[in-house]
Amino acid sequence: MQKWKQALSSPPTEHTDGDPAMKDDANRPQKRTRLAWTLSLLLLPLAAGSGAQDSLRWRGSAAYAPPPAPQAPQASVHAVPQPGAAFDPAEFERLAQQLVADQGVPGLAMTIVQNGKVVSERGYGVTDVQAAQAIDNHTVFRLASLSKAFAGTLAGLLVNQGAFRWDTPVVDYVPWLRLSRPGAERELTVADVLSHRVGLTRNAFDRDLEANADYGSLVSKLAYAPMTCDPGQCYAYQNVAFSLIGNVLAATTGKDYGQELSRMVFKPLGMSDASTGLDGIESSPRWARPHVRGGGGWVALMPKPAYYHVMPAAGVNASISDMSKWLIAQTGHRPEVLPASLLQTLHHPVISTPTELRGSEWRRERLGSAGYAIGWRVYDYAGHELVFHGGAVQGYRGVVAMLPDRDLGVAILWNSESALPSGLLPTIIDRALGLPYRAWIEGPSSPATLYAGGQQDNDEAQSPAAAGAPR
Repeated sequence: MQKWKQALSSPPTEHTDGDPAMKDDANRPQKRTRLAWTLSLLLLPLAAGSGAQDSLRWRGSAAYAPPPAPQAPQASVHAVPQPGAAFDPAEFERLAQQLVADQGVPGLAMTIVQNGKVVSERGYGVTDVQAAQAIDNHTVFRLASLSKAFAGTLAGLLVNQGAFRWDTPVVDYVPWLRLSRPGAERELTVADVLSHRVGLTRNAFDRDLEANADYGSLVSKLAYAPMTCDPGQCYAYQNVAFSLIGNVLAATTGKDYGQELSRMVFKPLGMSDASTGLDGIESSPRWARPHVRGGGGWVALMPKPAYYHVMPAAGVNASISDMSKWLIAQTGHRPEVLPASLLQTLHHPVISTPTELRGSEWRRERLGSAGYAIGWRVYDYAGHELVFHGGAVQGYRGVVAMLPDRDLGVAILWNSESALPSGLLPTIIDRALGLPYRAWIEGPSSPATLYAGGQQDNDEAQSPAAAGAPR
């Protein structure tokens, strides 16, 4: 049995997002048997080239069963049903174009990949309504909480290399970490952090983060934050606590989080426009400015730095060309970079998130169950597994989703706080599954429809400060 690395001291590094913790006793997971959980994870192979990595043990509600793990890798990831004739990427491109033509959004970019190939990848509208420049495939957007999947993937790659384990206590690498319940920090594992099972109330200290408080001071305040459950026992979306994975990675590698993400993910996947941080987006040759509603129209702003302080939670910038490459890898077509066994672990839900069954109309009508995996949400969408995440920060929104049984991936990024483009996603998914038509995209009826605080999906706008927090 490989020994865990000894605790290393590291300066703070960061993370954020939010959703109500489960408070219903019937849905709350039973108290974990720590020994059993530890023993199960100790069985995970650590050799870099092993290609074998079992899914994390499910610790969610008994009412939400995880999908069964495959018994053996399939001979081909391409042997999946194909969308019917009704699935026409040109239809979705027309819908996207109409959104910018009607000024529902200043601009957006969308990619659809299937069977490891790009079937649609375009930009629409402008980067800045005050200095119009057309959005193209290489226009860079702020990803907000879509960044969380990158943090989970980077952590998984290091687990495969034997740098640490999913069940490694965070304090082994962040020895100064304290939680309000004595000894709770010793129970908090890497996997708990990446699946929002820290035990805190949702979005802990996001308001302070939005006031531009530094990450290190906020981590120290976790020692006084109320806990709703023991680590690993309940779900509540986090940004500050999630970003503790950055401290773990820095202590393990001795390198900056952004540098490691670029070295291990961006460069191997050919994501040539991707970057991290405020400096990263502002130094991009072409990038989309954030927009808010004001004065009867869209107003362009400069990006706020606050959530860039929590790099793992919300610090990635990327173009839609980058997102095509990201989706191709996440759907299993770059096994030399992201092996199938790792993807299985990253996409396997470990905690139930029943509040996700509410919120947007498509969630209420299409979802049968919801859970959180490692930086990804996993839904039962009309009987089909949907791997999903949304993101939002002031002036930017985005959604990413994958249908494994159709080998399909979709990413939509836009530079405003409009909720309208989010309806594109269920429209595309419905078409891929052959479901009856549903008008998920509604035309603007009033400025309120287009503004940040209206009806938006849980992953797009439900932060303590409506227009500020990444989702």
